[in-house]
Amino acid sequence: MATGIDSLIVEIDKALRAVAGVPEAARPMPRAAGEAALGEPERRHAAALMRVNHCGEVCAQALYQGQALASSSGKIKAALAKAAREEADHLAWSAQRIRELGGRRSALNPLWYAGSLAFGYAAGKLGDAWNLGFLAETEKQVERHLQGHLERLNPSDATTRAVIETMQREEAGHARTAEELGARELPAPAKWAMRVLARVMTTLSYRL
Repeated sequence: MATGIDSLIVEIDKALRAVAGVPEAARPMPRAAGEAALGEPERRHAAALMRVNHCGEVCAQALYQGQALASSSGKIKAALAKAAREEADHLAWSAQRIRELGGRRSALNPLWYAGSLAFGYAAGKLGDAWNLGFLAETEKQVERHLQGHLERLNPSDATTRAVIETMQREEAGHARTAEELGARELPAPAKWAMRVLARVMTTLSYRL
């Protein structure tokens, strides 16, 4: 019983840290050597983009947590834990950059966390191949989403660009790891549904 209670406390602590805590990165945030001053509209836009990215990292923590809870494979749990550690840095970097730009985090983070935790747990219960497939497709969509942010970002905002580019490279690495471990490709309707949900999340979190 004590072990079960201890595990529950750990999982609750993870949720509180992701949603309401002040995340601390194990690695320093990527930063450009030089950066031009940004006008107020550019700062607001960059802060909103990083708010979307921060929201995505909150979702990533919940997805990995749910998937790990449902999986019985030690190898998959280890891969998820490694990815979650890198995503924790992304979470902290996003929060730090939002503060530097004078922005705020999304008020809807608790909602996204709860939904992502449920999705991750459900994916884990479908079996290892589908669990990994869900992980791989999630990371591929995030990689494309970050590319869109790079294209929308002011060229002079070198630090925000450095953060997003580092996150993008590591997301691609998570997708490759999932494929190497035996990810099964998701059917087209599932990919479409994930894109629709992601569009709802990104649209709302850009503003809220």
